Amino acid sequence: MKKNRNVGIIGVGQSRYSSHREEVNQPELIHEAVRDALAHAGITMEEVDCVVHGNMELFEMIHQPDLWHSLGLGSAGKECLRVTTGGTTGSTLVCAADYLVASGLHDIVLAVGFEKLQEGHTTGGITNMADPLWGRQLQTGALTGMTAADMIEEFGEERAKKVSMKYRIIMDKHAMLNEKAHRRLGLEFDQADELAVNSPALVGELRMIHMCSQSDGACAMVFASEEKAKQLKKQPAWLKDHITVHREEMFGMFGDAPYITTHRHAATQLFERNGITNPRKELDLFEMYDPSSWWGLDWLREFLLLTGDGHLKMVENDEITINGSFPVNPSGGVIASNPIGATAMVRVAEAALQIMGEAGTHQIPRRINQALASGFGGTMWTVLFLLTREPPK
Repeated sequence: MKKNRNVGIIGVGQSRYSSHREEVNQPELIHEAVRDALAHAGITMEEVDCVVHGNMELFEMIHQPDLWHSLGLGSAGKECLRVTTGGTTGSTLVCAADYLVASGLHDIVLAVGFEKLQEGHTTGGITNMADPLWGRQLQTGALTGMTAADMIEEFGEERAKKVSMKYRIIMDKHAMLNEKAHRRLGLEFDQADELAVNSPALVGELRMIHMCSQSDGACAMVFASEEKAKQLKKQPAWLKDHITVHREEMFGMFGDAPYITTHRHAATQLFERNGITNPRKELDLFEMYDPSSWWGLDWLREFLLLTGDGHLKMVENDEITINGSFPVNPSGGVIASNPIGATAMVRVAEAALQIMGEAGTHQIPRRINQALASGFGGTMWTVLFLLTREPPK
């Protein structure tokens, strides 16, 4: 999987995430992230060779939004690509930018993910994009209680509910450290029982408190060739490898037949080809796309190739906290901020900031050498990234 040349992340910019950013229009919101990413990289727009833009355009219902957004992107007169792959849009943007630089086509690429969900109808977009007959099981979009039901069946109701809520509260404590996060609720562990009873039910045991929200926001990242990255940044974060896996053609169609999840398959392939035999020990951080605390908890097992109740024990023993042995989502994760077209990119951006040592108030208090970041989209579409502190050899 050796690339033509190494690619470094040298700049990260993010807007403030909120349910309603009514004081800015879409280009202005995007400009917040672009401005900060360029400043973080120490470059101007003149030095950018290509811009990659992505969002779920059917959510805001604006056709070819990259044309209007050029006002905030700074892409006028430059090569510009538009990417949309559902919930994975942000991670696909990172893949595209990586390929553009690794191939030698461009030396510096700016990628921007964005969503202003208050100006559209997300659920309307999701439920009208699938075939009404063959795709009817997809029509609920991101809301499903199946993971909660499966975990309760496997581990018992009391333990499963308790650990899922603890995961949720840990994510909120991380979000409280992140000044740009959307949902910063100030939750405490002694509120767990009250939240489990009083939070509105969505589907089955999936409650409002467990679930991610809709957010307005943008994320921008600057990618550079190894030569440029070393010139411009004292400590870049290097994109060592990434993999994309999905099983769209089989999703939900054939009952309860056993299968390997796309998360586990992606992790197995990525770890094998990079010589990682013990991800818990060899990785320092995981920025995971966790749409709800039930999924985040369950997916720990899949991504880290665990068996039994190892993932539950990680939460119960505080291993996933920012000061724990294996921090997960020190940014607060998707449950805290979910600007869909940017969400998966934020995972990579936050992992890169941790490697650079520039995550600010939610920086992990130790050196980060190797980090994992994931993206997720409907029909079990997984993108998984491996980032390193040292340039890949």
